[in-house]
Amino acid sequence: MSQKEQDYQDKPDELENGMVRGLQNRHVQLIAIAGTIGTGLFLGAGRSINLTGPSIIIVYLITGVFMFWMMRAIGEMLYQDPDQHTFINFITRYIGKGWGYFAGWSYWISLIFLGMAEITAVGTYVQYWFPSWPSWLIQLVFLLLLSSVNLIAVRVFGEAEFWFAMIKIVAILALIATGIFMVLTHFKTPVGHASLANISNHFQLFPNGWTKFIIAFQMVFFAYQAIEFVGITTSETANPRKVLPKAIKEIPMRIVIFYVGSLIALMAILPWRNLPINESPFVAVFTLAGFKWAAAVINFVVLTSAASSLNSTLYSTGRHLYQLANESPNKMMLKWKLNKLSRTGVPSYAIILSAIVIAISALINIIPGVSDAFSLITASSSGVYIAIYALTMIAHQRYRKSADFMPDGFLMPAYKILNPFTLVFFAFVYLTLFMQSSTYIGAIGSLVWIICFGVYSHLKFKGE
Repeated sequence: MSQKEQDYQDKPDELENGMVRGLQNRHVQLIAIAGTIGTGLFLGAGRSINLTGPSIIIVYLITGVFMFWMMRAIGEMLYQDPDQHTFINFITRYIGKGWGYFAGWSYWISLIFLGMAEITAVGTYVQYWFPSWPSWLIQLVFLLLLSSVNLIAVRVFGEAEFWFAMIKIVAILALIATGIFMVLTHFKTPVGHASLANISNHFQLFPNGWTKFIIAFQMVFFAYQAIEFVGITTSETANPRKVLPKAIKEIPMRIVIFYVGSLIALMAILPWRNLPINESPFVAVFTLAGFKWAAAVINFVVLTSAASSLNSTLYSTGRHLYQLANESPNKMMLKWKLNKLSRTGVPSYAIILSAIVIAISALINIIPGVSDAFSLITASSSGVYIAIYALTMIAHQRYRKSADFMPDGFLMPAYKILNPFTLVFFAFVYLTLFMQSSTYIGAIGSLVWIICFGVYSHLKFKGE
């Protein structure tokens, strides 16, 4: 056993790059459980169910399987080198500096846009209770609070994320429990009775046509977006080689319980054609159960869900920018001290700059005309995210053939078959972006970015 491997087993307090392993196992497990549960489930479940009916469960399961395989590939590489807090470094190592540079900056920018969307949502949710408060001020206050949480120490981030995750989990378990109760008691609803027959009766794979079924994959795929945060957090956990496999192996169970379980509960209580599209189906179900404050409670849940996503985004963007600064000879990045850590092992300057860039969205949304262009750019980043995931799978293929390969590590099973299958699936999801008017322009925008910035990145590192 090498000295480095012995250090991991001895639970070191620091990574090689100086960051602190301040997250506990309970933090990572809760973050892993709730990491893929976003506002899309609480608010958008009705829309996705309306698209293709009960067969949406099949879409969630199929997409979940491919995302699990991607996480097994990421997990295998992170297990071999736990000091890497982001999977992007493996793209640089195994595919080349050009693709690494492309993926590094594209991922940081994509996360920034994700953070901008989340902070915009936070403003909307708070205005539910305080409609007279200006949205831009709400956004800036929340951003300041969550930035402070990230700047203090990694364990403070972990504790905040733990409780954010707990709220989401309790809400979903409450829905599932309500669904079970209503089905067992044959609860009377305005359109019949709660029953599993609401799902199975007259079941069709393509109730609204096969194109709607296909389009559903892109919606579900982006519901799983940011699942890779599990791997990022484990790098700052004591004994990552013990925590990482456990967090990743439990992903399928979490998908079945939280996504599939909640969808089944919703469609068992109300026939899927009767579920609301433009409001949260969670509110409709809890209101039926006699919970008059359902709307306010669910609004609180989606607010904490958006805050949780923003908290994780600040965590990830800060560490990612820190890594880019460490690897870049750019004097401006070094002048801004983006490669420096605070006394508590946090990349404070990188977090602050990321937060400042995200804060721009608060101003963009109040400028007439600019907000539409911003929406287009945000949509384009979704396609770029798929490209980064695909590059990760290619990096894993190269890793398996490299001298770094650890035969007794956390191996992805049947990678020679499952890895190419996952790449084909990512290509399929990208193509579905061209099938819908709301994503068509964004798909073209991401294609332009991939080609133009990809060519620039390769020319920049040509011959290296």
